[in-house]
Amino acid sequence: MTMKMIGLISDTHGWLDPQVHEVFKGASHIIHAGDIGKEEVIHELEQIAPVVVVKGNIDGGDLRFFPLEATLEIGPTTIVTRHIAGSPTRPNADTRKLLQRVSPQVIVVGHSHIFAVARVMGALWLNPGAAGIHGFHIERTAMRLFVHEDSGELKLERVSLGPRIAQP
Repeated sequence: MTMKMIGLISDTHGWLDPQVHEVFKGASHIIHAGDIGKEEVIHELEQIAPVVVVKGNIDGGDLRFFPLEATLEIGPTTIVTRHIAGSPTRPNADTRKLLQRVSPQVIVVGHSHIFAVARVMGALWLNPGAAGIHGFHIERTAMRLFVHEDSGELKLERVSLGPRIAQP
């Protein structure tokens, strides 16, 4: 039984918590669902595992060249990523089109800073919340998604990175 761990993170806004190295240790991939803030965040994540990344609404400069959507396939499981997707109860038009076009098993989104797990149009909707220190969220969070390479079975872990505090 081969399970692959995928680290899910979003809304770092230019700051990566040092504990992310341990949290995502052993990951086969990391998905960053946008609002990266600084290119260094991606370089640091790449020291842990290959990174799939989409740009967020704050990502300018060289970060503007990242795509709006990305796809990762692990065995029979297709995972798509967008930054701005609406909410699980009201996905926006672009997200609905993406879900219809690709029919993924999982969609990873960001932007709202709100941790969410739901079912939308047949896909598991995952928002890892915000891992950075900027925003209105009280707790910084991430996720670990475990995908069985053969069966596509999914398991999920919520990761608390602690309270949102001023940058050290």
